[in-house]
Amino acid sequence: MSKAILEHINMTVSDPDKTADMLSDLFGWNVRWSGDSIHGGRSVHVGNESDYVALYSVGKPRALDENENYRLAGAVNHLGILVDDLAAAEKRILEYGIKTHSHQTYEPGSRFYFHDHDGIEYEVVSYA
Repeated sequence: MSKAILEHINMTVSDPDKTADMLSDLFGWNVRWSGDSIHGGRSVHVGNESDYVALYSVGKPRALDENENYRLAGAVNHLGILVDDLAAAEKRILEYGIKTHSHQTYEPGSRFYFHDHDGIEYEVVSYA
């Protein structure tokens, strides 16, 4: 069997440009592409050279209540982002005005979580 690598995830957000700006500011990512997409929507692809997050919106999507996605089949529960320096990443996120929660350390690393303006949960993890 050939090796398979996750290239991207596509998620619906209220404002793709706002979310792309946030992810760029927090994690040093770049917008790889932006433009019109299916159903009259708009997409912004933000990430690095090898993988990215496709942010999609068509009008005003219904917002999820915090953690509601854990009860919906087919929903993404959170997006995990690997960083080299967990403390530095958390400092940037807090300075951005976002609260972090659920700090945990267990093999093989440490992590914390945060929710963005759409209620999407992110896990920030380091194995360093």
